[in-house]
Amino acid sequence: MGYTWKLAGPEETQRFAEQLAKSLAPGDFLALEGDLGAGKTTFTQGLARGLGVRQVVNSPTFTIIKEYQGRLPLYHMDVYRVGDDPDSLGLDDYFFGEGVCVVEWASLLAEYLPTDRLTVFLRAAGEEARSIELCPQGERYVKLCEEFDFDARTGD
Repeated sequence: MGYTWKLAGPEETQRFAEQLAKSLAPGDFLALEGDLGAGKTTFTQGLARGLGVRQVVNSPTFTIIKEYQGRLPLYHMDVYRVGDDPDSLGLDDYFFGEGVCVVEWASLLAEYLPTDRLTVFLRAAGEEARSIELCPQGERYVKLCEEFDFDARTGD
């Protein structure tokens, strides 16, 4: 079961994620899925802003993992290029750490992912528009989705 919104463009995607960040807690895990250019990093930028991160957030495509400090630590990963040795990254330290872990292309590490997680599907829905679907796995994330409300007109 998923919860779906249609968003007008990158700014609205960021506002959505910023609002969602207010509900996040230590140890939360978000698996981001979507084609190239679907808005995964844009979503993470909004999430970071909502967590109080003041640094510039960009894609960790080549560094794999970036850490940011805010209200909670943010661990941002892009595992598209991880290859055959994900164990060398020390994933458990991030996946089960005290921060919020966001993994782009998470399905590439399916066997390593926490059982309880929030999967976020981002899809193009027109030239600038995006469709975003939250798919909770586990009681905590089901409750988070049931309580989350985003009004695209106001950003609240």
